[in-house]
Amino acid sequence: MLPIFNQAQLHPHAIAILDSSGEYTYGSLMEKSSQIALKLLQGKVDLSEARVAFMVSPGINYVSTLWGIWKAGGIAVPLCLSYPLPSLAYVIEDTKAAVLVVEEIYQDLLKPYALEKGIPLLDVEEVQQDNKAAPLTEVNSDRGALILYTSGTTSLPKGVLSTHANLEAQISTLIHAWEWTASDHTLCLLPLHHVHGLVNVTCCALWAGATLQFLHRFQAEEVYSIFLEGKVNVFMAVPTIYFKLIAEFDSYSENKKKALTDCMSHFRLMVSGSAALPASVMERWQEVSGHRLLERYGMTEIGMAISNPYRGERRTGYIGSPLPGVKVRLVDEAYEEVALGTPGEIQVKGPGVFASYWGKPEATQKAFTEDGWFKTGDIAVVEQDYYRILGRDSIDIIKSGGYKISALEIEEVLRSHSLIKDCAVVGIPNEEWGELVAAVLVIETNLELAELKDWLKERLPSYKSPKVYQILADLPRNAMGKVVKNELKPLFS
Repeated sequence: MLPIFNQAQLHPHAIAILDSSGEYTYGSLMEKSSQIALKLLQGKVDLSEARVAFMVSPGINYVSTLWGIWKAGGIAVPLCLSYPLPSLAYVIEDTKAAVLVVEEIYQDLLKPYALEKGIPLLDVEEVQQDNKAAPLTEVNSDRGALILYTSGTTSLPKGVLSTHANLEAQISTLIHAWEWTASDHTLCLLPLHHVHGLVNVTCCALWAGATLQFLHRFQAEEVYSIFLEGKVNVFMAVPTIYFKLIAEFDSYSENKKKALTDCMSHFRLMVSGSAALPASVMERWQEVSGHRLLERYGMTEIGMAISNPYRGERRTGYIGSPLPGVKVRLVDEAYEEVALGTPGEIQVKGPGVFASYWGKPEATQKAFTEDGWFKTGDIAVVEQDYYRILGRDSIDIIKSGGYKISALEIEEVLRSHSLIKDCAVVGIPNEEWGELVAAVLVIETNLELAELKDWLKERLPSYKSPKVYQILADLPRNAMGKVVKNELKPLFS
């Protein structure tokens, strides 16, 4: 039996999941997932790592489907609920999914496609009914478990295949580092086709035997209503969500603000990830909630690798230190380790690192050094034992006039201006300089660029200051809230 199921077997009467349809025990979750496994097997003994794509809303049916696929020996392929059909078709065809499990509200989108392609489509409610109990196969940890797709901010998304052993390493590391227990109650409002929502929240909670509450479709007011019920004590979100929660908080009466602050001050842990957290949001959230957010660093291919401490100093602008069992090094372009205080690419080794890019052996080989280090492409520096991200080499590191400039550093300065709501900095090709520093701004009211340039002279050296600007109403983002910078560069062509 896979370790993810241990607490469910030990404590079948404990509450596992709360969603819009009610509350469900671990025993109920085990029963529902076994029913789904039997339906997927259709009399077979083992799916033998066949891919099962599923499009199901967060809640009991989602987790039952995920567990059912694993119990049947399949590889789970969660589909993004907001994707248009061409994007869904790309994932289904890339993984060669053998079957689709789909919630009724998404069947109009996928049923015609499934019929055309000859892929069996099962209703998630129907597959939990009328299956005669039968023993299920024993699934080993070295088998494929999950294919999640990269964000695709720089190229066509790649399917990241993780084994059960990879997931077990990722989850158990966080259980230890962030001190998860069965008494925890967490609220999940993150997409479940990414590591943050699926592994860090959902799988960690279930591994620990905690209670997992789902809120599908984020609404700041509803989040606060759930907080005030007094059950939630662990909360994880992306910077965009914290920004929206702060705006909602600021609209409340003083009495309601006080009630919320008192309530949140009793939480055990609050985490931010998936995108850089602006210092202004970190500081304001501490005022709002009494919590200094724990920032961490990870990606689809490795789970979490670096984290600020659960107990200890959490530094603004830093991602912390390597997690237990994870090896991290910073290297130059020749893959030689850099001196302390010198920027370098983050490379990672450990049992949580993924098995392969699905169906892409060349891409997999290129992703690793000859001696087995995964090349993240992210540039960082170590300062007083804490890692600080400077940006992604292909996106956030601008090479201008012989300098390597961190776009994230410039963005942090720009966000401190009172009239700038948000911003993104990119490098655009230039014959003379190699690349020019360019900024896209989201502003409150009219902002005179001449005044902004004068303001920046006191805060940035001239070679780091943006040379060209564009104004947008909002920045393009992917499902996890990351700005899609490749969509901004054409604005300057």
